[in-house]
Amino acid sequence: MRSGSTGVRRRMGVTFAVIAAAMLALAGCSAVEKGVQAIEDAPKSDTARAKVGDCINVIKASTIDSETEPVACTDNRAVYQVAEVHDSKVECSADYTSYEETLGSGTLAYMCLAPNFKEGLCYSDSMLTGYKYVDCAASEASFKVLQRIDGQADGELCSADANQYFTLTKPPTTFCTGSPKS
Repeated sequence: MRSGSTGVRRRMGVTFAVIAAAMLALAGCSAVEKGVQAIEDAPKSDTARAKVGDCINVIKASTIDSETEPVACTDNRAVYQVAEVHDSKVECSADYTSYEETLGSGTLAYMCLAPNFKEGLCYSDSMLTGYKYVDCAASEASFKVLQRIDGQADGELCSADANQYFTLTKPPTTFCTGSPKS
């Protein structure tokens, strides 16, 4: 009796596999590509799945184990915007911060992130861990964005009260900064 029921299971399994293959063929290649992409993205964090234009919040900055999350670009915590996504390691331009996500011995994501600072908000800046949104009264606050100028990358546009500026060439943006206490 056992061998008979096993044979039925095998035939049903083959039948289901044939039906699934036929359904994929009818759905077209895009369904197969989406399925393959879903399998490749499965071990990635939500941040590593981000697309160009998405924004990232840095919850905990660290050189080896940062904690990040995708957020709406309008959110005050959206410190970075994904500028580029790559399948292999690349050198990001000086305007951008490199982001790599590894799992075990393999790297799952390579991204170039552009600052997405908001006018009137403060950020901490560390050479080791990058930028993080912080309250202006916090001791770790490094600078306050006094002015954000979209569409132009020119520090000469900053007012006299700005003591520093950051520019992005793509998309052209100027961030005029000053003391967090200003």
